[in-house]
Amino acid sequence: MNFQSIMGLISGLPEVYIYIAKVVFILVLATLVIRVGAGVIDHLFAMRFKRVPVDESRKRTLAGILKSVLKYTVYFIAAVLMLETFGVNTSSIIAAAGIGGLAIGFGAQSLVKDVISGFFIIFEDYFQIGDYVETAGVSGIVEEMGLRTTKLRDFGGQLHVIPNGEITRVTNHSRGNLRAMVKVGVSYEEDLDRVIKVLEEVAEEIRQKRDDIVEGPTVLGVSDLGPSEAVITIWAKTLPMQQWSVERELRKAIKERFDREGIEIPYPRMVVIDKKSKEAKD
Repeated sequence: MNFQSIMGLISGLPEVYIYIAKVVFILVLATLVIRVGAGVIDHLFAMRFKRVPVDESRKRTLAGILKSVLKYTVYFIAAVLMLETFGVNTSSIIAAAGIGGLAIGFGAQSLVKDVISGFFIIFEDYFQIGDYVETAGVSGIVEEMGLRTTKLRDFGGQLHVIPNGEITRVTNHSRGNLRAMVKVGVSYEEDLDRVIKVLEEVAEEIRQKRDDIVEGPTVLGVSDLGPSEAVITIWAKTLPMQQWSVERELRKAIKERFDREGIEIPYPRMVVIDKKSKEAKD
């Protein structure tokens, strides 16, 4: 059976069946285009990131976004073609949709900006869920990422919802090893060589105790001379998000060791002189 015979068979059917056959053909074609397009998108992403290590969640997110755009575009075209099959003038509908879309675009510029910014945040991997970041004047752990907004949970428990269009600068505290730094003030009357030796012993104890310290702790030496104290700096590298815990443990261990060794940490003092008692003695 050739093409002409098929067309003749279709033309011989009642008009309602011809409409149904055309609608079914459009739906089948749309489904086929979506499936082929989805396969092409998957293939392109596999080729694009084949030699570059990229998180799988990012690839799935971007591929899903493109598939959604493809699906809605094909569905819109299919709907227009089905309306034309039933004799509906779609040119006026498309013109109205274009004018309405233009008006919505002008009224929703911030929304469009948020979506575009969100796409590039995900694409360029500024941060991921679980990272501790500072952005848009707030800081916290990324709890949720979307195309329009990003949600941060700070240490106080508050949830910050940030439009992606406002994220212009990001400080990510969860990428790579981070620095832990402790500054210790000691009295000028203390023997600094002895103090540094004690601090080195404390640093070695902490190093042996914790597995999240990548490098150090290292006693750098006297870093400043204050009004009433000499400042000694201790430096270390830790795994992400562990720098504050290491600093707290270092300070606690140093205070306890100084108490045992009798090393004085200077603090403000007030001396009160009783003039009457002094005059009486004189």
